[in-house]
Amino acid sequence: MELRQLRCLIAVTDTLHFGRAAQNLDMLPASLGRHIKLLEDSLGTRLLIRTTRNVSLTEAGRTFVEAARDIVEQADRLEASFRENRQDQASILRIGAIDSAAAGLMPQLLPHFRELHSDIDVELLEQKTIRLVPRLLSGRLDIAIVRPPEVRDARLVYHHLFYETAVVAVPEDHPLATRKTVTVEDMADAPLIVPERNSRPHSHDLTMKLFLEAGLTARVAQIAEEKQTIVSLVSTGIGLAIVPRWASRLAVGGVSFVSLELPESARNRLALSAVWVRDARHPARDAFLNVLKNRLSALAQTA
Repeated sequence: MELRQLRCLIAVTDTLHFGRAAQNLDMLPASLGRHIKLLEDSLGTRLLIRTTRNVSLTEAGRTFVEAARDIVEQADRLEASFRENRQDQASILRIGAIDSAAAGLMPQLLPHFRELHSDIDVELLEQKTIRLVPRLLSGRLDIAIVRPPEVRDARLVYHHLFYETAVVAVPEDHPLATRKTVTVEDMADAPLIVPERNSRPHSHDLTMKLFLEAGLTARVAQIAEEKQTIVSLVSTGIGLAIVPRWASRLAVGGVSFVSLELPESARNRLALSAVWVRDARHPARDAFLNVLKNRLSALAQTA
């Protein structure tokens, strides 16, 4: 019996869905399934009942998972306590950020942070939310700027910051490039480039839902994973893309970014949150949060 197996069981219990549990743990569903099977084999009993429609716990599973939570929580507390006692804890701050925040928020924020806390070295990692959350839980990051997931791990604290503004990336020679604003209806017949949903559910759903709510069908011409790739594909004329306004800070030529007119109900869909491990003391992280909160209003105006 391993901690990894216990974490897999707890994740499935919390979501009752192998796909979402695997995504939260940054692993493949098949790998998660193997961990559960190994755990059941070592215990000699079945913990989960899995059908094509749902997942549920057996009676033995309900009893076991409560004890498993206690074991995992004790292990997490021990790890957190050890990290807090490291002598270099206060001098290094490891920050994760999704691509738009890395391009738009961090360049505005870090100079102020370094001016106030020149004794703290900052390490910055740009990644997707599904990659950053596991790194927080494992102690490889101290804080991250992410899109808050639908299912949130109780071991983490999520602090809402603001909503990013959506714009349309269009090739410079496209007829819409000269417009000050565009609507979803203006893009009705345009081919679109959208992110892959498993890795970027918020950005993917933003495009698909906007077209659906307008009574239109999104013409997806290309799926791409990284914002840099998406904007680069726009420059080649493959299609248009709805992206966060901070994506305009990416160094890609041949692309114009046009404001997108949205109904009030659709404006708050690109949420940005700061997230960190609950009950983990970290002076450098707290210093960063203070600077972030003090500059939040100014940052929100540029997002």
